[in-house]
Amino acid sequence: MEIMRLVVTGTVGAGKTTFIRTISEIEVVDTDRTATDETALMKRTTTVAFDFGRLQFAPDMALHLYGTPGQSRFDFMWDILIRKAHAYILLVAAHRPQDFRYARRILSFMRQRAHIPMIIGMTHTDCEGAWAPENVALALGYLDSKHQPPIVIVNANEQGSVAQAIIALVQHLMQGVAV
Repeated sequence: MEIMRLVVTGTVGAGKTTFIRTISEIEVVDTDRTATDETALMKRTTTVAFDFGRLQFAPDMALHLYGTPGQSRFDFMWDILIRKAHAYILLVAAHRPQDFRYARRILSFMRQRAHIPMIIGMTHTDCEGAWAPENVALALGYLDSKHQPPIVIVNANEQGSVAQAIIALVQHLMQGVAV
């Protein structure tokens, strides 16, 4: 069986766990624990190691989805998960510009460890104050649209939206484009 390993990464509260729960055909393995730091101001629980879900594409092909923790104190898990990944999606909450610098740091961390295809998934685009895709791209350091990864709008709560993001990521992977 061919297994493709996809990593879902991003800042705290960008929707990584929800993304995987929405699309996984198995019960998601998660390591959520009660948030005890500033994360508790945003949400009750947080991922401390990883999330794992699976999506079977065909009898001989499956996607394994690994969600990273959002906090930098768990970046050792980012390192472990990205090293064997085939591709990844960086989720960015479009309505929290204060998180863009941190998203850029995650992006840099991943690029230093793996030269694999990736896309940007913008979440929370329906929230007040959400930035447009081209402005988020600029905030992440992509000054030229010709040299940026695909950007997709994702509602992590909607299966169809998550499926479209995964399709975009797999298509990008099949094109063999590493950014």
